[in-house]
Amino acid sequence: KVDMKGGKSNAGSTKAESKLSVKKGAAAAAKSKKSKRAKDPNKPKRPASAYFIFLEDFRKEYKEQHPNDRGVAAVGKAAGAKWQSLSDAEKAPYMAKAEKRKKEYNVVMAAYNKKLADGDESDKSKSEVNDEAEGSGEEEEEE
Repeated sequence: KVDMKGGKSNAGSTKAESKLSVKKGAAAAAKSKKSKRAKDPNKPKRPASAYFIFLEDFRKEYKEQHPNDRGVAAVGKAAGAKWQSLSDAEKAPYMAKAEKRKKEYNVVMAAYNKKLADGDESDKSKSEVNDEAEGSGEEEEEE
């Protein structure tokens, strides 16, 4: 189609845009329908990176210097700019702390995985047996 000024109209593009939005919505719905495994609350948390360790200290300093600035985005922007401006020597203490936390995490995670491997097999077999017993009982009741 051509409008009064000689240019093409956007009438055809709205259909394409609506189809695209439908596809995006369908993909999002399919993603949310996937069954997620339940997270284990006993699983150790991953250690903080050097930047996040720096951020812990930086937040305290920033809050003292800017008591009226309550925005998370403002703190994040200032921290990012400061981190990028630091030299490798200035980042070294944070890197060392991060490495230390990572080593501790690996030890704790190894113990967690060992405990999980030892105890999980018996838990699985119990639940599988219970599921089978419950399932067969329900089938008999229905018939």
